[in-house]
Parts: sequence; C-alpha cells; structure tokens
Amino acid sequence: MSVETMEINRPEHGGNIYRISEETGIPASELIDFSASINPLGISDRVKEAIRAELDNLVHYPDPDASELRQVIAQYHNIDPNSIICGNGSTELIYLLPAALKPGKVLITAPAFSEYGNAIKSGEIKELTLKKEDSYKIIAREFIEVMQGCDMAFLCNPNNPTGDLLTKEEVLRIAEAAREMKCLLVLDEAFIDFCPADSVIGHVQGNPYLIVLRSMTKFYAITGLRAGYGVFHPDIIERIKEFKEPWTMNTLAQKAAIAAIDDIDYAARTMDLIKNEKEFIENGLRDIGIEFFPSAINFYLIKTGNSVKICEGMKEKGIILRDCSNFRGLDDSYIRVAVKSRKDNEILLGALSAVGA
Repeated sequence: MSVETMEINRPEHGGNIYRISEETGIPASELIDFSASINPLGISDRVKEAIRAELDNLVHYPDPDASELRQVIAQYHNIDPNSIICGNGSTELIYLLPAALKPGKVLITAPAFSEYGNAIKSGEIKELTLKKEDSYKIIAREFIEVMQGCDMAFLCNPNNPTGDLLTKEEVLRIAEAAREMKCLLVLDEAFIDFCPADSVIGHVQGNPYLIVLRSMTKFYAITGLRAGYGVFHPDIIERIKEFKEPWTMNTLAQKAAIAAIDDIDYAARTMDLIKNEKEFIENGLRDIGIEFFPSAINFYLIKTGNSVKICEGMKEKGIILRDCSNFRGLDDSYIRVAVKSRKDNEILLGALSAVGA
C-alpha cells in the first residue's frame, strides 16, 4: 500500500473525436472511438422521439429543479425525490461537492478518474496508489485504513480505468467506516448500470456520510447531452444546493434522461450485447497474447508495449484508443479499450494483432 500527498496535473480524456479528426484529416464520422466507453447500441429510439417532441419547448427556460426527472429517478431507485440533485453530467457534481463542503483533506485512489483531483481547489489531497500485483484492485481494508483523518474520500465503483468492481458488501463496509470517522464518502457509480445489483444508492438515506453520484453518459449513450445526478442525505443536501448553479441541465437532457430510464427493452438489449462482446474481446485478447485486467463493465485496461506509439499508429488508421500513461499510478504500457459492436471489436483485435501490441 502506497500513500502520498499529490499535486494535480490535468490530463486529457478520451472521446475527443473532433480534435483527432483535425489532426488526421479523417472525418469524425469515420473514426472508431474505443477511448470513450459508451453503449454501442447508441441512442435509443425512445430517446430520439423524446428529443424531437421537445424541440418547440426550447423557447422556454429548462426546469431548474428537474422535477419530473427527479420523480422518475426516485421511482426507478425507490428513493425520495427530495434526495436527488440533477446536473450537467456527474462531473458537475464532482466539482460542486468540494466547492460547497470545503474539505481539508481528501482521499483519492490512483489510478482513478482524474477529475476527482482536479475538483479539489484547496486543502490537501491524500493518494492511495493501487498495486499491479493486486491487479490494481481497491482493497476495502486498505482504503478504510488510509481514509482515517480525511474529511472526504472519492471512491469509483466500478473503478475507471481498471473496470474492477467492489461488491456491495465491501462498499457498505467502507461507507460505515466513513460514518464512524465522520468522512464524507463520495461514491461514483458512473458505470454501475452495467452491474446494478452492486449499487448502494438505496443506502444513502441511512448514512449521512454517504453520497452516491450517477452518470447517464455511459449506459444510455446520451454523452453529448450531459446528464447525471447525485443522491444525498437530508442532513447535507441543502448545503449543496446553496452552491448549485441554476439551469445547468437543459430541457433536452432532462427529457432524454426520462425516456432513457423508461426504456426497459433498451437496458435488456444492452446487457445481452455487452455480455456477448466482452466474451468475444477476452477470447480475442488471449488469442493474440495481450494481457488484460478483469473487468466487470464495458471496457478493459490492457498492458501493451509503448502506449503512446501504439495509440498514435492506431489513430492514423482511424482507431482511437485511450492512452493511460497520464493516469497517476500507471505508466506508458497501458491502454484502455471500450467494448463496442462485433464489427468494431473485430477491427480492434485485428489492428492490435497487426501492430504486435
């Protein structure tokens, strides 16, 4: 277990197809983007219909409270709608929390989503470096030990970029320890829709030191609309609202999110597709001799040769991979790849085999 105080440097994220299109001259529509882990089914027909039906209402301001959407989310999770704050993606809430609560010492893991560290503008950041010999898994016991003395801790489950999943029981054990230590545990469940049984969203009301954030970007493929939400205990939600900017979630995002949650058939088809394609990718990576880390969700962290060289070479072929060398805790031998359609996954495996990754 390695713990240190860290300085933050802002890395690039995946999914910037527009910049890569400019660099390569390849139209954005022809790029195959494995760097952003988005549902390969794309936007559901019900979401598209909801967007079209709402176009004439764009002359009005959006509902600043996202009241209808909060009711739908509350019914979906069987929670109190008054415990929910909707935002311009969950990243808005990641930045909002430290701004509103001003923690003195914040725990984050490495590797993890970079915006946790970027959101901390003051105070001390304490970093728990995950170990390769543990397959970069978060060990609940170690996390609890390092959380001692912190005012806030960010925990990503399943973790990004590793895809590792803590069980519901492990997360609840960490949440109970956070309560005893009076440390706010910010649990980022951005990818939990792919393994919903391990969500702890229903436990927020019983623990004033547990906050759960959810993203609708990954599972529902409404990335460009930016839709997310957080669930908060009554003891804390009003303090957050005082710092919340108005109208950050636009009308189309709210209506699209409602339609997405209601589309049960889309969710079922997604789970079937991801299951089949994960099996295909894992078998393919084994066949070409590429090491990958077990993942519970729709992407894989793979160990290759020089990640920068491989990603640059793939980019010229119109294939975008996520170079993980700028994740703290990783080096230039790691790449993250999303699970996409069978056709795209075949192209990926063929290209990785050809470059001898």
